[in-house]
Amino acid sequence: TVGTWSASLTGRMREDTDEALVKLARDGDFSAFETLFERHRTLVYRFAYQMAPRRDDAEDIVQEAFVRAYQNLHRYRDEAKFTTWLLRIATNLCTDQARMSQRRTALEQQEARGALDWMTEDFSEDPVDNLEAARRKDALRRALMALPAHHRTVIVLRDIEEREYSDIAETLGCTIGGAKLRVLRARRALRDRIAPLLGEDPHG
Repeated sequence: TVGTWSASLTGRMREDTDEALVKLARDGDFSAFETLFERHRTLVYRFAYQMAPRRDDAEDIVQEAFVRAYQNLHRYRDEAKFTTWLLRIATNLCTDQARMSQRRTALEQQEARGALDWMTEDFSEDPVDNLEAARRKDALRRALMALPAHHRTVIVLRDIEEREYSDIAETLGCTIGGAKLRVLRARRALRDRIAPLLGEDPHG
């Protein structure tokens, strides 16, 4: 009957939630974890690629994040979204990676310029406007990559990934008010970094 089919479909949908897949993975069903990996690896990669200056670093972070998630499934608590918990792991890995990368050469830093492709779209038809837009986007890339990891993390989470403040708070292990304050500070730091690159007064 239609009712039976609907109930069966609803049951399958519930079995396909992140939380249900985590429970299956905890019980030894590795295919359930592979489903989680396929479902969320793009999210983690996109986040890591904004944080890490090189594609290889971002890919390594993705792999390590899921390895750590699998090894620590017993620590996952259902009150937090799985993606929030996963991004918290990725955030810690990105912070570690940033510490290791502080001494990169100028050439390596230039490789990061292709990382923020989301900023390079929707140019106007006017070549003069295009040049100005390109100049600002390039300055924004360089300023973002020059930020300390803790500032860059919240900019990526809030302004690029467009995460809710509640998610950011869970990811960073702070209150929602604390998350808002960190975003405010990070935006100010980004403004102070980008203004000199554009020949502007950040406080003007």
